[in-house]
Amino acid sequence: MIMTRKQKRNLIRIIASAVLLAAAYVLDSRIEINSVWLRLAVYFVPYIIVGYDVLIKSLRNILRGDFFDEDFLMSIATVGAFFTSEYAEAVFVMLFFQVGELFQSLAVGKSRRQITALMDIRPDSACVSRDGEEFIVDPDEVEIGEIIVIRPGEKIAIDGIIVEGKTTVDSSALTGESIPLSLGVGDRVVSGSICVSGLIRVRTEKAFGESTVAKILDLVENASSEKSKTENFISRFAKVYTPSVVIAAVFLAVVPSLITGDWGVWVHRALTFLVISCPCALVISVPLAYFAGIGGASSRGILVKGSNYLEALAKTKTVVFDKTGTLTKGVFKVTEVAPVGITEEELVFLAATAEAYSTHPIALSLRESCASSDKPDAVEEISGEGIVSKYKDMEIAVGNARLMKRFGIDALACDSVRTTVFVAVGGEYKGMIAISDEIKHDSASAVKGLGGISVKTVMLTGDRKNVADRVGAELGVDEVYSELLPADKVDHIKRIIESSSGKTAFVGDGINDAPVLMRSDVGIAMGALGSDAAIEAADVVITDDSPSKILTAIAIAKKTNNIVIQNIVFAISVKLGVLILSALGLVPMAAAVFADVGVAVIAIINSVRAMKTK
Repeated sequence: MIMTRKQKRNLIRIIASAVLLAAAYVLDSRIEINSVWLRLAVYFVPYIIVGYDVLIKSLRNILRGDFFDEDFLMSIATVGAFFTSEYAEAVFVMLFFQVGELFQSLAVGKSRRQITALMDIRPDSACVSRDGEEFIVDPDEVEIGEIIVIRPGEKIAIDGIIVEGKTTVDSSALTGESIPLSLGVGDRVVSGSICVSGLIRVRTEKAFGESTVAKILDLVENASSEKSKTENFISRFAKVYTPSVVIAAVFLAVVPSLITGDWGVWVHRALTFLVISCPCALVISVPLAYFAGIGGASSRGILVKGSNYLEALAKTKTVVFDKTGTLTKGVFKVTEVAPVGITEEELVFLAATAEAYSTHPIALSLRESCASSDKPDAVEEISGEGIVSKYKDMEIAVGNARLMKRFGIDALACDSVRTTVFVAVGGEYKGMIAISDEIKHDSASAVKGLGGISVKTVMLTGDRKNVADRVGAELGVDEVYSELLPADKVDHIKRIIESSSGKTAFVGDGINDAPVLMRSDVGIAMGALGSDAAIEAADVVITDDSPSKILTAIAIAKKTNNIVIQNIVFAISVKLGVLILSALGLVPMAAAVFADVGVAVIAIINSVRAMKTK
């Protein structure tokens, strides 16, 4: 077991105190010590060895006005035990408390190391090529556009494009996908991946601080800043609960003593009551469970921005999908060209030229199908309809039937289930281009799996009705809404949220769907590794293109939520039971320590289970 220097020191103190306590107990039981001061000294030495730091922290907190923490409660209880001549019990309680604290520290440290290991993707250095020479530098020192050299076994330090060489890349730390990718010249690589084979040279596209690895690490490290409702409740609960039980302990010590006159008995019971009251099991285990759940999700390529989103995922009853790039691959190919009055080559040229500056997948497919295109002089993008460009005194309109209506053209949609792009020049219809998209291999299983856990599925798309209906029917989506503008999608998500019995998640590409991602209860960006817009707009980022990861994310969220509930029920049940027994004098102070520290350790061990995703 790995221990820090502080943990080793505490272990030595615990052992030394335990040995001295055993010696003091033997001496006290076999040799009658008549002097009270001598008995006090014999037990005080092991007590101060193991408990001095607790007393110091308690004193500091008192000076700051923070009375109601576990150090204060433990100090009052053990010092009170000394005043009631329960010397051995006072030392044993402090000793048991420190043993529990050590186990607690070891459990938390182990979980953090495991989570850190899962996200150990930050490169320590980068090999940059400058003027024909190679230099090992800090990744922060590499500028945009420089060439970095990555050898087999090394981490890719910065996002970029391969300009020389072929390689196999392991991106499992980012995406959770164990199958390596084969890449060559012109392919994009992301930082944090590992070069498995082949030396490559990469031209950097981003500064290290803006690269994928830096953003992911920042996202994971700051995930704890967004707390769940349960965490916030536990924090508020502890602030009210602890002072309440301190007042109850005072009442337990004073009122019965005034009636019976037996101050020693009731003060001892009140001190035992105080030891039990500390809510550390809840205060520590609940955040740790969410932290472990977020770490476990990260190892599967699912980045969750905070425990509040993990909690919302567990309560999700409706998942709304965008179509293109989410349920389908978003890789379009021109499959049919139907010109009117011009040749096929001319029609494709006009469309590709008009779309020259667009990054939409349809625009990319048009340019790929054109042997050579040109650049337009001016471009106007009409959201949800298409593009109108100026080229050599020609006005070229490329888009859907709604865009054609602006020019008085009735572009009747053909019976094809493919996406159709219409082209008009100078207000005159010039033909249509049919483009096909392919459904992802695991989209159907993802939709079926969600139905199996009683989660309703909805698809929102700007595509034509017959295309959307075909895809929806093939996948088994419960509801399909088509021919929607971006504003229409926001209106639909509002209505879905209002009608849903639980939380509503929206799954999109993170770029075109940013308004809907932000409006939903949980925004999930799909296949958005390296996308600035996705990481900014979404609450959950799935780093590969697998819709089935949504099922995994919900399963992890539900498991984490169940562990949190288990910890809360277990901790409160045990504490309440032992509190009642201690008030009746049926529980010794040692059992009270177990109710405090023992329950905390058990809850922490249970919390770490959230990190295991299989």
